[in-house]
Amino acid sequence: MHVEHHKQPGRALGREMEIREFGDRGQPLLVFPSQNGHVGDFEGFGMIDACAPLIEAGRVRFFAVDGNDWESWTNLGVSAAQRARRHLDYDRYVMEEVVPFAKARTGLETLWTTGCSMGAFHAANFFFRRPDVFDGVIGISGLYDVSGFVGDFCNDDVYFNSPLYYLHRLEEPRYLERFRHSRIAFLVGQGAYEQDCLRDTRALERILVAKGVPAWFDYWGPDVNHDWPWWRKMLPHALEKLGV
Repeated sequence: MHVEHHKQPGRALGREMEIREFGDRGQPLLVFPSQNGHVGDFEGFGMIDACAPLIEAGRVRFFAVDGNDWESWTNLGVSAAQRARRHLDYDRYVMEEVVPFAKARTGLETLWTTGCSMGAFHAANFFFRRPDVFDGVIGISGLYDVSGFVGDFCNDDVYFNSPLYYLHRLEEPRYLERFRHSRIAFLVGQGAYEQDCLRDTRALERILVAKGVPAWFDYWGPDVNHDWPWWRKMLPHALEKLGV
């Protein structure tokens, strides 16, 4: 399998960042780590091994990016407004460094996103905010607003980074039409520690159905808990379902 590690300046964050690339052909996906996770987690928890047949067949290509949650949403040492502002720095890093890098590597103008748990939040948020750049998303066991981290506080930075907030009122045809021509999949279990994720996934489904956006929602059984062994099954299943 083709594997490369790349360093980036991380100018918006003020520190060096890393991208790990797996595969050299196929549908490119940006992979966001789970809560407070790092660039090596996707490989370290066996997700690359789980998707190896698809990578080696040249059907998918992963760009695993580093996280920044501990300085933004999960940083309880600063105010909610500061957490949201720091997330915007991460947003700039992804859009100004990661996306151009992945486009240059693939020669393609659009990418998909994916992630598990908090990574699913990031995957969904980047996809829904920038459908001109991302035309596919696979969210697994995610929460789709940030109220769990900021409580009742809500300013524009929070609102426009919480998909369940901004999608509910989104009516702009240019966004909705792009969504309707994208590949969208959300998966979640119904076992231990999945209750909040299940709630948000169902809420997201209701919004997309109401707006006429085709998407595939897959609800796994009550034995399926919030953990990597299940996510290793869910991601290749979703990739197959979306026909990569």
